[in-house]
Amino acid sequence: MRTFTFLWLLLSFVLGLSSCSKTETKEITIAQLKDKIAGGWAGKMIGVSFGAKSEFKYLGVINEDTLQLSEINNSIGQDDIYVQLSFLMSMDKYGLQATPKQLQEGLANSGFMLWHANLQARKNFIDSIFPPQSGMPEFNIHADDIDFQIESDYIGFMCPGMPQSAGKMANNIGSIMNYGDGIYGGIFVAALYSEAFFENNIEKLVDRALLSIPAQSEYALTIKDVVALHKQNPNNWKATWKKLNDKWGETDICGANDKFNIDAKLNGAFIVVGLLYGDGDAYKTMEITTRCGYDSDCNPSNVMAVLGVIKGFSNLPQKMQTDVLSIADSCFDYTDYSFNKAVNTSLKYALDIVKSNNGSLKDSIVQIAIQQPKAPELQESFPKVVFDYGVSIFDSTKWNKKGNWKEFYIDFWWVKKPYKQALYAENKGDEISIDFEGTGVSLQGNWQKNGGNADVYIDGTFIRSINTWYLSCGFQQEANMSLFHKFNLPDGKHTLKLVVKGEKYEKSTGTGIYIIELRVFKTGLKKNETYKAGL
Repeated sequence: MRTFTFLWLLLSFVLGLSSCSKTETKEITIAQLKDKIAGGWAGKMIGVSFGAKSEFKYLGVINEDTLQLSEINNSIGQDDIYVQLSFLMSMDKYGLQATPKQLQEGLANSGFMLWHANLQARKNFIDSIFPPQSGMPEFNIHADDIDFQIESDYIGFMCPGMPQSAGKMANNIGSIMNYGDGIYGGIFVAALYSEAFFENNIEKLVDRALLSIPAQSEYALTIKDVVALHKQNPNNWKATWKKLNDKWGETDICGANDKFNIDAKLNGAFIVVGLLYGDGDAYKTMEITTRCGYDSDCNPSNVMAVLGVIKGFSNLPQKMQTDVLSIADSCFDYTDYSFNKAVNTSLKYALDIVKSNNGSLKDSIVQIAIQQPKAPELQESFPKVVFDYGVSIFDSTKWNKKGNWKEFYIDFWWVKKPYKQALYAENKGDEISIDFEGTGVSLQGNWQKNGGNADVYIDGTFIRSINTWYLSCGFQQEANMSLFHKFNLPDGKHTLKLVVKGEKYEKSTGTGIYIIELRVFKTGLKKNETYKAGL
């Protein structure tokens, strides 16, 4: 009897284990799948056109201006779209298994201007810093910025019902330009799309997408704040916005001590604000997210793409459909991709990914092996890093100079009237140093077409050489960039010294080093960690 009972229990356990591990499958027709992918791409175009005029014009305030739909033609020249299409173009060349370095190379050699984390990824490629180092905080002070969040859409479009596949691809590609929360923003957005193919309940959709990123990451905590505040104030998105901005509005490292915030998590929160308070209405959802301000073309672009996947292109408002179809064969700037090509190529890759993940295609029916979300390990870019103070290069009482340092009047392409902006030196052995007290530092200066090389020391110890040459699109140079940064220093007094090498990068026209200011950081509690407003 005991033997029989044991065998029965063992058999029950094995059968139960088999039942629990059985893969869930869902079916969707090719036509439905294509319609949802088309809705996603159309949403990107509609949302970015709608919010383009207010981009970064509303920092720390709600946009109360009159809003209206913009010309859909505006989407053709938007970096929200053509940057990620450069990744698709690289995939067309190298296949789905294109490496991050190959994608970084395509980004670096593209003909368009870049900013923030993407710009640093391009500069890092020039300096032979490749993924994953190119996105790491050590080499990218923009590691937590929004860049990958606005470029990961295509990944979600290609992974219907497969958040693990989307997350794995996003974690890999996001390392080109981001780290930690910067990557999690891209994973979260890609997961929203992946889950939206089969989930139309917004609350459940957000909860599911959260499972694809580490629960203790600041990105996840920010989104959880939105969810909690929505439950407290289900009819008052402005009250939710205020608490979010009070808590998370000053967490952007690259923005230092101002209201500018291009951090992924705050802008990601506004995507979710639009989704939760928009009640599934395209215009209302897009308007709320745009009015939240900050990166107010990227965020409505993401939020409309989520609705586009949920509803499908055929269920978007008729005017939106008509507008998109009017330019459906027009190529986006710097690419050979149109809306129609983006949809068809995404569908092709989606079917390949489905079939390589235990799915199948038979008689126009796509059978998808549904995946459970899985979060990567926690990464933190700048834990406990808080901006403390800045020192202008023109504060002669703070800086010690040796050699021939001269005033530089900026004459970059966007400046109408040159003004004194930096000090520069170009001769071997020219030296500048400064004492500071803190645990982190960023030396701000210019990347220029005549930029040269220099060595940087902290407390007498050589840290690394830097190259300040940059020229893109035939004219793009960059002012007020982080030429060098270092965090996690022992708390206390330090000395930073830069020595000009008098050497130039092979493409440079000179050996100049341009310095603007020193930014000093300390270790402490960020504003969001001390916030006591009862979220």
